Amino acid sequence: MPKNETENDAAPTPRRGRPRDPERYRRILDAARRHFYAHGLERSSVDAIAVDAGVSKMTIYSHFGSKEGLFEAEVRDRTERVVGGLAGAEALDAQQPQKALLSIGEQFLTLAREDEALSQFRSLYGAAGVQPEACRAFYRQGAERLIGDLAAYLRRADAAGTLKVRHPRQAADLFLSMFLGDGHIRGLLMLDMPDARENRALLREAVRVFMAAYAEIP
Repeated sequence: MPKNETENDAAPTPRRGRPRDPERYRRILDAARRHFYAHGLERSSVDAIAVDAGVSKMTIYSHFGSKEGLFEAEVRDRTERVVGGLAGAEALDAQQPQKALLSIGEQFLTLAREDEALSQFRSLYGAAGVQPEACRAFYRQGAERLIGDLAAYLRRADAAGTLKVRHPRQAADLFLSMFLGDGHIRGLLMLDMPDARENRALLREAVRVFMAAYAEIP
């Protein structure tokens, strides 16, 4: 049986802060995304990822500590596209929650429909009992982070008086959950996915329902 590539005694402590070579860091993440998508976390090889990225295996360990650490960084990198939308001036405008929710929902729906994200869901659902650290990383950098950041925005909208949200985290969870129904299940099962028209209709309806529930101030 091959030696586990993620043994802690073989991996140096990962570096903290901004990578010294952002271009190399990006190559590693891009290579990891390709391999995790094609093979899943368990069957992906750090050696193969290193070759694909044009770096040494020890370079990957120095940045990420382990294969699970690399997986978590790759999930965080993809999640940044939605979290980054929350950081935009328009999306953060507490005076325009409908516009903000349309922007956030559109980015989240795109992320949730991606082949790479669906592949990781399938892989982790099947290995949840034997890969608890990977599952925790996926949740921490995916759902937990997105719900937390959206809840923070909803608190600001509540303070501004444009929404009435008593339980921001619960409301954020409900909003994002509206995009994980039929289309998401079809994607997990590798069936025909909703087209762009269906996705736009879902987005508009999700925002309408959310605003109807939380925009009316008693």
